[in-house]
Amino acid sequence: MINKGRLEAFTDGVLAIIITIMVLELKVPHGGDFKDLQGVFPVFGSYVLSFIYVAIYWNNHHHMMQTVKEVSGTILWANIHLLFWLSLIPFVTGWMGENDFTTASVFLYGIVLLCAAIAYFILQNAIIKNQGKDSILKAALGRDIKGKVSPILYVCGIVGTLVDVRIGEAIFVLVALLWLIPDKRIENKLKDLSQ
Repeated sequence: MINKGRLEAFTDGVLAIIITIMVLELKVPHGGDFKDLQGVFPVFGSYVLSFIYVAIYWNNHHHMMQTVKEVSGTILWANIHLLFWLSLIPFVTGWMGENDFTTASVFLYGIVLLCAAIAYFILQNAIIKNQGKDSILKAALGRDIKGKVSPILYVCGIVGTLVDVRIGEAIFVLVALLWLIPDKRIENKLKDLSQ
């Protein structure tokens, strides 16, 4: 049996590094006036959106891992797969911000978000499979509407970017806002089980 704490600590460390890399991409503007900040706005905007996404993944990963008693090799590899896609967020964030949200950069940003969502779904299913027919996570997720709608919205955002980059941007912001609403399903299920 693999130690769950090590998986959580490793994931926390990788996500902390991802955020650190993103913040290091924010360059201090030359000049001390507010007008000098104008050139930083696109980079800062892409940083804020990506920071929110990484925070959402960290939060949801933390809650999901509360349901896990033991970690299998499949869960480890599924977690690494998720971290791979999340580790690309600083690159696509920087590219998007530095190039004022071009079609190609927003398109690739959407691809990374979609692949991270798919990787999260794979990790979720690996945990459910490992837990068996009485899976706490499966019971907590229920029909998992948000989890199923998000990849569809990412695909719409990716395709929308090819029509008008603002469509993709708006959809990616919409998905982030959708996940900012606290998801109490796992917390509530764990409370029910502890009573």
